[in-house]
Amino acid sequence: MSENKIGGIMEATMNNLRAAVDADTIIGTPITVDGITLIPVSKVSFGVATGGSDFPNKNNAELFGGGGGAGVSINPVAFIAVNNGNVRMLPIYNELGPVEKAINMAPELMDKVKSLFSKDKNNG
Repeated sequence: MSENKIGGIMEATMNNLRAAVDADTIIGTPITVDGITLIPVSKVSFGVATGGSDFPNKNNAELFGGGGGAGVSINPVAFIAVNNGNVRMLPIYNELGPVEKAINMAPELMDKVKSLFSKDKNNG
């Protein structure tokens, strides 16, 4: 009987995890600036644990205790830049934390994207 209860705990944990993380978490909402579309890309890691046990008692009634939990880590890793049909992947490399990486890189990223696409126009 406790197997069904553990399955229920696991199902509830996974449903809550699915609600928190989906494909939009990995490939973010596109942002368009100066005619260039930037699409954030993140790495998502997660862990899940569930367990339970039947407890003996004097009345032979079923006593069950259990629990479950999950943890999620989301880290920005790159931007996909799109301009006039040209697509570039711009990885984020920095010693800062993930949020600081994305915020600090925004102005520099736009400069890099503009220069990459202007080089393509000059070469092609």
